Amino acid sequence: MAGDTSTIARPYAEAVFARASKSDKLDSWAEQLRLLAELVSDTSLHRIITDPLFGRAKLTDLLLEICGDKLDDEGRNLLKLLVQNDRLLVVPEMVEVYQKLKDESQQVLKVHVTSAYALKPAQEKNIADALKARFGREIIITSEKDPELIGGVHIRAGDTVIDGSVKGRLQQLANELGI
Repeated sequence: MAGDTSTIARPYAEAVFARASKSDKLDSWAEQLRLLAELVSDTSLHRIITDPLFGRAKLTDLLLEICGDKLDDEGRNLLKLLVQNDRLLVVPEMVEVYQKLKDESQQVLKVHVTSAYALKPAQEKNIADALKARFGREIIITSEKDPELIGGVHIRAGDTVIDGSVKGRLQQLANELGI
């Protein structure tokens, strides 16, 4: 099902991105899409959204009332379109696709760093500077601590993985030795 929703979400996200780029409202649209995703993810609203007996007009009115002035005119039109086409549940995937398109257009790369020890801000900055030199993009780092790495770091930057952890090196050595 996830593949199906991604296939459905992509054209909507691309259309929203094209409109946001044209009107120079990338951040505004990102906020509006996140708001809609939060609504869809809310368990109470999710039951209403998936209830076939709850009319679409009532659902549209309810969601527009909840959003209030947090949606501009185009955002309200998108919401109406999604409800009308029964595509409201794909909004979380739309957010992911839209954010990737936005990051790509702004030359931003989100990087996840896993380290055996909590990273200090200076260490994160050094990693970000090195990755910026390598990828030629602005780097946004999120990090987490995983003591199982023993030492070093594991970096995931898009499709690129850089495993400089002790655990990774030991695994690589074990593979080479056939253990």
